[in-house]
Parts: sequence; C-alpha cells; structure tokens
Amino acid sequence: MPIIYLQHPVHGRKVATLDMEAEFDEENGWERYNPEAPVESAPAKRKYTRKAAQQPVEQPNEVLNFLAPVSDESEGY
Repeated sequence: MPIIYLQHPVHGRKVATLDMEAEFDEENGWERYNPEAPVESAPAKRKYTRKAAQQPVEQPNEVLNFLAPVSDESEGY
C-alpha cells in the first residue's frame, strides 16, 4: 500500500493511502510532495534593528526601599 503525501494551500497537508484517493484529491487542488526533500530557506530579514546606546546608563549602588528586606513585627519572635 503506497503512502502519498499531499499538500493544499488552504487545507494544509495530508496522507493518502490509495492512488485513486490521491488522483481525486489532485483534481481538487491538492499537490504531491516529498517530505524528505530538503527545504531551501531564505535568510531571515530583520524588520527593525537595535540602535547602540550613545552613553552607558548608570546603575544606582543603593537598594531601593521597596526591595530592601523588612522585619515582620507580627511574627512575635
């Protein structure tokens, strides 16, 4: 029993198991393809590129108040 790989621009891909089924599908817009064939891919183009910072941003050396540890007086230790 042959395995026939088909693809359609709207419905995607499918597998036919009979020649008669594949022929019927081809009449309805399906095309045969080889899943083991290498695919040529174009290099990805970036739509936007990052700009390098003109001056480095200075980071503060102190811990912000809302990040500092706080003792919980309700624990009662």
